[in-house]
Amino acid sequence: MYICKMESKEWFESWFDTSYYHSLYKNRDENEAKLFVTKLVRFLKLTKNQSALDLACGKGRHSITLNELGLNVVGVDLSKNSIECAKKHENETLKFGVHDMRENLSPNSFEIVFNLFTSFGYFDNFTDNEKVIQSIHNMLTDKGILVIDFMNSEKSISNLVLEETKKVDEIDYVISRKYDGHHIFKNIQFSDQGKDFKYTERVQALKLKDFENLLISNKFEIIHIFGDFNLNPFDEKQSDRLILIATKN
Repeated sequence: MYICKMESKEWFESWFDTSYYHSLYKNRDENEAKLFVTKLVRFLKLTKNQSALDLACGKGRHSITLNELGLNVVGVDLSKNSIECAKKHENETLKFGVHDMRENLSPNSFEIVFNLFTSFGYFDNFTDNEKVIQSIHNMLTDKGILVIDFMNSEKSISNLVLEETKKVDEIDYVISRKYDGHHIFKNIQFSDQGKDFKYTERVQALKLKDFENLLISNKFEIIHIFGDFNLNPFDEKQSDRLILIATKN
């Protein structure tokens, strides 16, 4: 039902499906993610059995918390390996599937859509951002809510770590970063079992004005803007995150 095939693999489809990606990022703060989702649910006053879509859910850590808080959740991601892991947690009110966020899933089906942990802006073509927002608008019910949690690009660019090495599971990951005026690039190189590997993450450095233009032009109204997982006000220079809450018009 949720499978959408691509003609050729894009960088995120290839990299996110590797065991190395999951190894490199395995120490992400699960408690922080759980507390953030709990704060969101309480702030939005979501009630039991409301329908939610976790768009670009990865292995489903946010979806699982949303479901534990009483929501009926569908989590989708383009990574087949991530969804295979997520499916181990399925139950009657928590389902997972492979899906491309640029495509419509099911019209007018969800009261709230979550797009969390900078799971936006991966594409080469900026018009793909429009496709994502339009598909979300289509999938939301009338007056439905959209939550986007993105990096604060302004601060990320100012504090860019140009090069570092991380040792994880006996593998040295050499990581370099750059900003070209549009995207933040993270080049990841390493060797394992006599083979050399190189992957590049590429995320559009979208700022508040970009999201405002994108959402408003696609019939959303922004109602709240936060700057961190504790839902403090957004400050372009100081905030760690850019978290937007919008309603479908």
